Amino acid sequence: MYDTTQFRKGLKIEIDDALWEIVDFQHVKPGKGSAFVRTRIKNLQTLNTIDRTFRSGDKVGTPQCEEIQTAYLYHDGAYHFMNQETFETFDLDEEQVGDAKNFLVESLKVGILMYKGKAVALDLPNFIVAKITFCEPGVAGNTAQGATKLVTVETGYSVQVPLYITATDVLKIDTRDGRYVERVNR
Repeated sequence: MYDTTQFRKGLKIEIDDALWEIVDFQHVKPGKGSAFVRTRIKNLQTLNTIDRTFRSGDKVGTPQCEEIQTAYLYHDGAYHFMNQETFETFDLDEEQVGDAKNFLVESLKVGILMYKGKAVALDLPNFIVAKITFCEPGVAGNTAQGATKLVTVETGYSVQVPLYITATDVLKIDTRDGRYVERVNR
C-alpha cells in the first residue's frame, strides 16, 4: 500500500482494481481543516485522465505489475516483440501499441509494462534513429526564416526537417514530442 506522502509523478497505483499512473500531484495544507493531496491520474488501460483528491494519510493499492525488456521485431498487422531474457516472442495489437507505432524501428529496445498478464504501456527510449524513405527536394530561397519541409521515415511517421536534409540522411527523432533533433552520420 502506498501512503499519500509517497506520491510522485509517474508512480503506478491501483484503485478499484484498475492500474493508474500519477500524472501530477499537489500537497495542500489549508489554514483550516486537514491537509489533502490533489492529483491528476491516468488510467493505463483506458487512457482516461481524471482529477482526484485524497485526504492526507489515505492509502492506495500497490499494483502487481512488472516491466519486461523487449526488442521490437516487425509488424504484420500485429506488432511482434521478443523478451530479452527468455527470448519468447509475443505480439501486441494496434490499440495496445497506440502512438508508439510511429517510433518502432527494427531491433529497438522497448520496455513493456505488464499488468495482470496484459501489456498496458510501452516505455520507448527518448530518441530513435530512423532512415528517410521519402523526402521532397528543398526549394531554393526563402531560407531566412528557418524554412522546413516534410519527410517520411521508415516507420511511416512524417516529421518537419530543415531544407538541407536529403533522402539519404538518417535522422534522430525525439519520441516524447515527435520532433526532429539532428542528422546522424553513419
